[in-house]
Amino acid sequence: MRVLVTGSAGFIGFHVVQRLLARGDAVVGVDSLNAYYDVALKEARLAESRKLAERLGADFTFVHANIADGAAFHACFDAARPDRVIHLAAQAGVRYSSENPLAYVESNVTGFTNVLEACRHAQVAHLTFASSSSVYGANTTMPFSEHHHVDHPLQFYAATKRAGELMAHAYSHLYRLPVTGLRFFTVYGPWGRPDMAPMIFTRSIMEGTPIRLFNRGNHARDFTYIDDIVEGVVRASDDIATPDANWLPSVPDPASSDAPFRIFNIGNNDSVQLIDFLAAIEDALGRKAVTVPVDAQPGDVLETFADVSELETRLGYRPKVSVREGVRRFVDWYRAFYAV
Repeated sequence: MRVLVTGSAGFIGFHVVQRLLARGDAVVGVDSLNAYYDVALKEARLAESRKLAERLGADFTFVHANIADGAAFHACFDAARPDRVIHLAAQAGVRYSSENPLAYVESNVTGFTNVLEACRHAQVAHLTFASSSSVYGANTTMPFSEHHHVDHPLQFYAATKRAGELMAHAYSHLYRLPVTGLRFFTVYGPWGRPDMAPMIFTRSIMEGTPIRLFNRGNHARDFTYIDDIVEGVVRASDDIATPDANWLPSVPDPASSDAPFRIFNIGNNDSVQLIDFLAAIEDALGRKAVTVPVDAQPGDVLETFADVSELETRLGYRPKVSVREGVRRFVDWYRAFYAV
């Protein structure tokens, strides 16, 4: 197949591109390479994808474009003529959305609208897109299920991700565009983002600098290893969404529709205290962290925990990499990449 992947130089996008190339798909990657975090890391990921494509004799094309630039994106889309689209581009960072909300409107709303429009006009066979566990917001019913209503986001980032889900459903309903949305739960692993806890904790421990533990380390997260995320993304993309014959408008199920639309959680189905995640990094490094407990920040969600029964039932897959194993792999990569 010919697959267009947005956010192809991002953390998850890079790994998805690698997986698709390895199995023989032609891939067109689109990324703006924005400076929210270290562009050199994004360029290093892109270089790895090019090297893999060359080694395998695979078809990989990279387009440097911003999905929010409608003319540029539609031009590259028309040239690519993809069979499937995996949309992973977004303005990253939950806390940053409080400082610069317009960046999230540009990427997560305007940019996603451009993706939807392109897929509609090209009659793409299936659009798979990244949502987020943050949409569960104020909900405290654990584990989080796709069948729960998600109408109380706690950050603007989460609001834009929920808006994306609603926009996607509207396109699926109006134009019968097959769409699958994936709610990712705290993704970590090799080539991860520098602004996220695994990289911050590891770098701080290696440098001996203090780590601020928000909510005094009492947050709990469903940490999900990157390989498990990628497996879910690829399986979801391969399995084209169809209308749910059992869906009833009198009792509407948020997880599906009478349109070819559905939502899946992809998480490890295990809620881990932040302090325990830090301990796993300490063990893998053989060093202790210097910590400074501080209060929670506005908009912080205290716990996430994914119900993945729908993923298992519909796609036959259940994430399986334990936190201890995932952290060990991440630390091994960190030492090699940063030569420490």
